[in-house]
Amino acid sequence: MGTFMHGAAVWDVACPQRPSRVAGLTMAGFRVRDLDALRMVPHPAVTLLLEFGAGSPVLDCAAGGQQRGSLVAGPGPGLGSGGAVRARGENVECVQVRLSPVIARAVLGASPADFDGAVVALGDLWGREASRIREQLSGVSSWQDRFALTDALLARRYEAGPLVDPEVSWAWHRIIGSGGLARVDGLAAEVGWSRKRLWSRFRSQLGLPPKRAVKLVRFDHAAHRLVAGEGAAQVAADTGYADQSHLHRDVMAFTGATPRAVAGEPFLAVDDIAWPSRGTLAKPHVSRDLRLGRLPEVRRLPL
Repeated sequence: MGTFMHGAAVWDVACPQRPSRVAGLTMAGFRVRDLDALRMVPHPAVTLLLEFGAGSPVLDCAAGGQQRGSLVAGPGPGLGSGGAVRARGENVECVQVRLSPVIARAVLGASPADFDGAVVALGDLWGREASRIREQLSGVSSWQDRFALTDALLARRYEAGPLVDPEVSWAWHRIIGSGGLARVDGLAAEVGWSRKRLWSRFRSQLGLPPKRAVKLVRFDHAAHRLVAGEGAAQVAADTGYADQSHLHRDVMAFTGATPRAVAGEPFLAVDDIAWPSRGTLAKPHVSRDLRLGRLPEVRRLPL
């Protein structure tokens, strides 16, 4: 477990010691005190927030809506709304789960297309089961036990849920594997489907069309390289943008902030602590900010 500070917010971050039994599912545990309007930077996954503490997370959404408690956010969150989803709260404890869109429909029992990048209350999807999960998480004392409980629950739901078409899954993994550089016009031909059929199935099963998926994955790679300390011009050249202005427009569209501002986003620093790099970056993202003194030291604590 590690401790991370940003302004008045103090984060305790825990990571599972073992991978999930479900491919495409990752978890982290957070305990946050005095969280004040943290920008949720869009990410190519469905986010499931299972809260169980004395406080309750509050997400303020772009259109003025607000959600509290355990939540589900479609791929993003904030995708297509300028990234204007902010989290806040006091004494928040939660298990945060990232679900690949390929497995999200089975785990959640609903298609990510139903969210369209929005944030919804978990109780609206799962009814009383959402309350039972909260009680179960509150009843165990260690993060590793919470991770095991959560993993077992989500694995059962995944095994009982509907799978996406193999062609849709292949197209998603092709986009992920390319870092968002795959040519969307060629995906249908590669799976042997018509463009119309792939676009329709992809959107209905994963929650976003292929073109938007490519843009989101490319943005995610670029954002983390910016946090790693690389210059915007180099990041743009390496991640498939036409030029630095193109990168600037995409970052603004996804987050409502400039590339320079995104490079200092605390959410991305927490992201790196909880979900370390998959090996696609040249150097760790968080360490750069620590060396510059932007963030206090992260220390490991007993679980």
